[in-house]
Amino acid sequence: MKSEDYYTASNVTYSNAMEFYATNPGPVDESILYDQDKHVSAAIWEGQERSALRCHEHTSKLDRWLLTEKQIELVKRAGFGYLRLIPAISLDNPLISALVERWRKETNTFHMTVGEMTVTLEDVAYMLGLRIDGEPVIGVTYTACDSVCVKYLGKSPDSKYTSGGMVKLSWLKESFSECPEDASIEDVERHTRAYLLYLVGSTIFSTTTGNKVPVMYLPLFENFDEAGKYAWGAAALSFLYRALGNASLRSQSTISGCLTLLQCWSYYHLTVGRPNLQHNPTHDCFPFVLKWKGKHIGPTSNRDVIFYRKALDSLKPSDVTWCPYVGTVNPISQTVIPESILNQLILGRSKTMLICFDKAERHLPDRCLRQFGMHQTIPEEVQRWERKTRGVDGGVDLSGKMESELNEWANRRFHIVEAEEDLDEGEYMNWYLRITRRLVGRPIPISSEFQRMVSSTLRFKLRQLTNQFASCMIAVRENSFFSPISYPYFG
Repeated sequence: MKSEDYYTASNVTYSNAMEFYATNPGPVDESILYDQDKHVSAAIWEGQERSALRCHEHTSKLDRWLLTEKQIELVKRAGFGYLRLIPAISLDNPLISALVERWRKETNTFHMTVGEMTVTLEDVAYMLGLRIDGEPVIGVTYTACDSVCVKYLGKSPDSKYTSGGMVKLSWLKESFSECPEDASIEDVERHTRAYLLYLVGSTIFSTTTGNKVPVMYLPLFENFDEAGKYAWGAAALSFLYRALGNASLRSQSTISGCLTLLQCWSYYHLTVGRPNLQHNPTHDCFPFVLKWKGKHIGPTSNRDVIFYRKALDSLKPSDVTWCPYVGTVNPISQTVIPESILNQLILGRSKTMLICFDKAERHLPDRCLRQFGMHQTIPEEVQRWERKTRGVDGGVDLSGKMESELNEWANRRFHIVEAEEDLDEGEYMNWYLRITRRLVGRPIPISSEFQRMVSSTLRFKLRQLTNQFASCMIAVRENSFFSPISYPYFG
């Protein structure tokens, strides 16, 4: 039985199910979502509404960098030839916020009504054109900018442009956005490193500070050919997973990471919030994020977080496109995909640890097999892991603190999930509906729920009093007297 058939074949009708979830949103079995009380959905259920998250990304200013042909060649060698094409897409903060409400850091997946979904390494490869195989992105941390900026950029920023080991994006743009045509090779490389730091700080590694980027990435750009060997796509996904996990906590109000990737992933996979585009054939190219570069048709205003929350709470199988990059679903020809990307796609199904310096996050494709055209089985229990932080000490090589995580990444090709045939996905759905948080928003407002509970209590008390009064009257008729000792309520 396919999962979409489950909804029609189940003995529990949709209305009965909704009536049950109206007061019991889940999880029934708390062994998977063990941090439910810290999650934003718990606060929303209690009536503590959260406004749309502040989304930090800076793709709008990338086109102000005027790169020379020499620089573009170096950017390609470093592995960012496609990322530099990332379009300045207007972020839909309410949509992103509603998606975050369904993100669970316990599993690194979205818990949708139809099952778990997630942004996978395959999605990163298709949409951003970044390497998802290669060396882990990890190195030395810094608590100051001067020395590392002088070494790799040839100058250091004034103190007003720095904060600890972070530098303002505005300083990079003001100082390096135009490289003279007659610049020396050394100056060309310095300008290109500054651009790469600005690029990753504006997109895949954008922080909640909104306008700063850590300088710890600079040494990885020292040699452009060596930079091209890093798994930047895996690092970008680790960074996004961590950002989603942080934003899903009830106390948070901001989100960072590559939000263009997140929003376009939603456009490809879900009908909810998907815009109608004025088709432009020039956008039918690689990377696939470019498809959403263009003018939108139709209403996009007046869609707040509650609008999207309700849409996701009532999501149906027909609202989901599990495999959007293949077949007739995606009109973009597969021939435009570079061979270097195609050769890495198998790692989209790797159950491994993603690494971006101190951010190590589990990639669990076994929980969303339908995104790979497979039947979904009940996944293995998620092994809990420690989410580490850089700390305050500079000059620390994080490789020494991340040995187990690095070993998992080194063995990534030995943990490719495979398909199982002729499975009954109804068994999976029965299991899933017990362990998930089915609803985020209350079908019945909390004020109405309170009134219903009060009315129910009053009706119960009234029936109780009526029964007591009837019993008293029967006793009076039978005994022809009224005893306040026997019936103290009337005393």
